[in-house]
Amino acid sequence: MLTTPEKLVFALLILATAAAFLVPIVRRIRIILAGAPDDRFRDLWKRFRHAVVKVLLQRCTLRDERLFTGLMHVGIFYGALTFDTMTLSHTLEGFIDGFTLFGRSGLGLVFSFVIDVAAFTVMAGVIFLAFRRFVIRPKAYATTPGDSARIYLLITLATATYLYFEGFAVAHHPETARWSFLGPWLAGLIGRSGMSAAAIASHFKIAWWAHVVAVYAFIAYVPHSKYLHMFAGPVNVFFRRSAPSGELAPLDLEKSEVFGIEKLPDFSWKDNLDAFACMECGRCQDACPAFASGKPLSPKMIVFNMEKALLASDKALVAKERDDLAELVPATFTEGEIWTCTTCGACQKECPVEIEHIRKIVGARRSQVLTQSKFPPELNAFFRNMETNSNPWGLGFSKRADWGEPLEVRHIKDVTDAEYLFWVGCMGAFEDGGKGIAASLVKVLRAAGVRFGTLGTEEKCCGDSARRLGHEYLFQSLAAENIALFKQYGVKKIVTICPHGYNTIKHEYPKLLDLVPDLTAEDKSKLRAIEVVSHVELIDGLIAEGRIALKPAAAASYTFHDPCYLGRHNGLTEEPRSILHTALGGKPAELRRHGDDSFCCGAGGGLMWTEESLGTRINHLRVDEVIASGANLTAAACPFCLTMLRDGLKDKGREDIPVKDIAQLVAERLG
Repeated sequence: MLTTPEKLVFALLILATAAAFLVPIVRRIRIILAGAPDDRFRDLWKRFRHAVVKVLLQRCTLRDERLFTGLMHVGIFYGALTFDTMTLSHTLEGFIDGFTLFGRSGLGLVFSFVIDVAAFTVMAGVIFLAFRRFVIRPKAYATTPGDSARIYLLITLATATYLYFEGFAVAHHPETARWSFLGPWLAGLIGRSGMSAAAIASHFKIAWWAHVVAVYAFIAYVPHSKYLHMFAGPVNVFFRRSAPSGELAPLDLEKSEVFGIEKLPDFSWKDNLDAFACMECGRCQDACPAFASGKPLSPKMIVFNMEKALLASDKALVAKERDDLAELVPATFTEGEIWTCTTCGACQKECPVEIEHIRKIVGARRSQVLTQSKFPPELNAFFRNMETNSNPWGLGFSKRADWGEPLEVRHIKDVTDAEYLFWVGCMGAFEDGGKGIAASLVKVLRAAGVRFGTLGTEEKCCGDSARRLGHEYLFQSLAAENIALFKQYGVKKIVTICPHGYNTIKHEYPKLLDLVPDLTAEDKSKLRAIEVVSHVELIDGLIAEGRIALKPAAAASYTFHDPCYLGRHNGLTEEPRSILHTALGGKPAELRRHGDDSFCCGAGGGLMWTEESLGTRINHLRVDEVIASGANLTAAACPFCLTMLRDGLKDKGREDIPVKDIAQLVAERLG
């Protein structure tokens, strides 16, 4: 097809495109590899299978909250794969006269039809997305409009030049039409124009060059654009976290030279990969309660600004010139951003390429607290109270078991063959709403004949809030004391009423054991074998086993608020609904955002203990959904959520809608 000089020019074009593509790719790979170590190389086959299924089936974009947008992305994705295949065919055709990738096979016939369909789906997707970005202009799409415009233009050029080529290809060689439906139609228009055979042959070659130049220009531009996610995204999905989404990794406080994330080199290589995998779709931002309530935090901008900082500092990063780099806060993240995150995990759940936002934000908090002693002023009292009395209010140790005295709740050491340690938690021990939940669970456990005990005045705060507020040293101190008690009393099972304690003790305490001194290998094995369950898991099991029976109830109008650390982070969404169905009958009037899409109450991430002075209160947004549901009762499964919902309803003048924990509702219905 091409003359020898043309083939030489084409070869130079290929080399120039490869260089334009690979140079920025290599630059980004070097930045990624400059990150701190992070073990993501276990279960490789499982990772590969997950990534292939998620990417090839486009489960990353087909999501309920943007279903039509997802369908448009799917059209562009599969269309791009089809055009990529055609580009390979065209490239080889430039060097081998008469070459077609699939020849005259049946697959070639099918492909000639599919490529025309792809032209429609790609252009439909581009038109739809361009309209959304430049006409509707949702907040989620606020970044890089110029980049988007260039991408849409290049995709349009690649599609248009292909159709230009296909029309003249069929006009020049009618036998190449095969099952194409656009080519013959365009060729018919060309034929009716009266164009000469020589002109058609000339246009055929010009069209071929126009198409390959348009496609190669797009390829060369991709590494400089957000469309880099086409390559980085699947890799990021492959290296996704295998641990539960609510789990934070411990710091080795004895061996670490840097605490948390102080500067860009402190990010792991996976954090850096996250930054380059971002699609800038803004789904994380749409789901974020902090952003929705008018606070400075956008999970999208956390990653977006991180990418810009990495690229701007690439030479110092690769050269390990740490002293030449600015501190992360405020150079890349602002204090308003890092201190308004509830760690609810909605951003991570929504991210199509599984970016991990929480570890970056908490890492920045750790550095601020442990290295610079910078944190919201109201946390001074919180940290001091936790250090002196192991609870957020600073109440004396001796009062921790007062809630249980009227119920004659016994210490676990006094309960022979106790089946469960009942972990009461700070809210259950000291806060009125939490005390009601604790007392109700005691009633349920006794009705079921479950032998249990508590740690009484020996129990310390689990440390969840301290850890998520960045005070890793305080968390590890509290956790070590509690772990010593588990060992001392031979604890085998633990039941909690607080999802935060559940998540921390179940997932984070075991990862801490190697850092706790004076534990033998046998001790660690026994401690890791402790079974930790939420009270909703236990109650659901007791009902299923027939160990408790509930009095029949007339069907009530009720709703259920899914706690973030129960539902989204730990997947417990069906158990509470099963309990409520038995206790109250019927199904809940589901809130607009429920299950693992639940909207945070605003208390997570330690923000229960800070002043929510920026924007709207998050719990107000949540109770608006409660009120809109029309339910006469709100069920909860977390003492933090219980408090936030009650306060929000009170602020809204709707104290007529009671909020009760599942344990309280079950205790009321005991036969």
